[in-house]
Amino acid sequence: MIAGPLPVFDGGLVEYAAALERQLDLHARVLQGQYPHGAMLLLEHPAVITIGRHPGAEKHLLAAPELLAARGVAVQDTDRGGDITFHGPGQLVAYPIIPLNSYGMGLHDYMRFLEQVVIDLLASFKVQGHRHEGATGVWVGGAERAEAAKICAMGIKLRRWVSFHGLALNVTTDLSYFDLINPCGLGRPVTSLAKELGSACPEMSLVKSRIAAQVEQGLAGRRNRPQQMIGP
Repeated sequence: MIAGPLPVFDGGLVEYAAALERQLDLHARVLQGQYPHGAMLLLEHPAVITIGRHPGAEKHLLAAPELLAARGVAVQDTDRGGDITFHGPGQLVAYPIIPLNSYGMGLHDYMRFLEQVVIDLLASFKVQGHRHEGATGVWVGGAERAEAAKICAMGIKLRRWVSFHGLALNVTTDLSYFDLINPCGLGRPVTSLAKELGSACPEMSLVKSRIAAQVEQGLAGRRNRPQQMIGP
């Protein structure tokens, strides 16, 4: 655990269901005041396709059950927002459990906050990330390329205005797994830090430490603001 105003727990490689249980435990602890500023889980998942609450998301699963079984990929329905995505080794999954009222943020503000965290993180590795109009997440390219490629997917759920679920950043992810789905239902390419940087791709441990610092830095500036009650 990284101690501080926002405790950060490094879970290593964790099955999706077990990670959800851990999120819900932290969510309860945030509501109880044990972690008044929130907490965050950083981990990787074994190969799993998750399907969010967006209507029709299940239609974006392209692979037959036999192919999924052959590649060792589980399929998991979730209660997060968003469409369909893939998680697997080499992908950093960050689950911030944040009491949004304490930072004066609504859901839209929080999503833009997370996007900026990732954009700043990528910039620290000399990769230019950006938002894509009409789509949540962070993208790379689009000017010099024919199409922008998604490097980070996001899906959030709020319960009593405390967030869980979060973001998935492709670091050294095997991108061929995304061929099993229509990622986020957008029909757009995906990329990773390894694809963008080649041999200069940072170690996962460095990416974890930097995203933890970026989230804490971003929240610290809001922590000193007067609390705004924006929801129940």
